[in-house]
Amino acid sequence: MSKREAVKSHFSKTAEKDLEDALPNDERGASIALIVFGVLIGLYFVVHQIWSTGFFTSTFGTIEMFLLYGSLIYWIVTSTVLLLGHKRLSRNIDYFGGLIFATVGSAWLFVVFPFEFNYFADVLPEILRFIVQWISNDIARVLMGLGFIVHLVLAVYVSILYVFVRKVRRRKSF
Repeated sequence: MSKREAVKSHFSKTAEKDLEDALPNDERGASIALIVFGVLIGLYFVVHQIWSTGFFTSTFGTIEMFLLYGSLIYWIVTSTVLLLGHKRLSRNIDYFGGLIFATVGSAWLFVVFPFEFNYFADVLPEILRFIVQWISNDIARVLMGLGFIVHLVLAVYVSILYVFVRKVRRRKSF
């Protein structure tokens, strides 16, 4: 089997599994983890903003706020919709929202970089600050750059998968 046929086979098999109504336990667990993580990190950022810790710089404006909080809300919404049993709707939101919030948002925040990570640990109790105190602006930029690359690859992957799912769905409806 050639590489091209192997890739097509992978996407076809994945598309077939994606049409199943049952939600595998690993996806259920990942959805719960994303909801919990999204809420916690969102609250963490909100506390930084309310307490004016200095973590958000003066370049953190409306667009940056929309992209940062929008990506967290996007994760929470798609995971919640999936847990509620609306797998198809969740996937549709995921296909298009992932490209906008995750890829474009991470690229924009990387370029603008409206953060000062010297203050990132300030909202934690003193005993827990060591958990995130090691993150400098340079480390954060590297992590954000890697995040952008991962989101870009995932955006391409889910876009291709979306095409295959539509083909399988169309073929099964006849």
